Amino acid sequence: MAAPIKLYNRDQRELRGLVRYRKSLVGGCTRELNRLQKMLEGANIKLSGTVSDINGKSARSILEYLLTGKSIDSAKYDEMYEQQVTAHNLKATKEQIIDDLNGVMSPLQRRMMKELLAHLDELGVHIRNLDDEIDIL
Repeated sequence: MAAPIKLYNRDQRELRGLVRYRKSLVGGCTRELNRLQKMLEGANIKLSGTVSDINGKSARSILEYLLTGKSIDSAKYDEMYEQQVTAHNLKATKEQIIDDLNGVMSPLQRRMMKELLAHLDELGVHIRNLDDEIDIL
């Protein structure tokens, strides 16, 4: 006996299409985060050992600072901590964080990181837009 054919109305098909597209964008975001992580490891920067979410607020603040080409020393870390640029509950100690974040990043790696961060921001906007549309349907 053949299984019955399910007929979906237009709203259900459109919702499924939006959800599938959102899923593909989330997958793209994950791939970009993996590229970023690999690029950071190539520069001897161990951000994943410092923060729990490489796409979080503290990680972004640290990455934006690293884009300037400057290193993070004890004074800069204290400044970022006081201004609450970095979270007060990071996974590592202050000394470990400073050690993990002071790798050697070439200008090309900084340029690539800038592009990866811009693309992640763009993907985030598209995902939020789809979330809003999905909520409406």
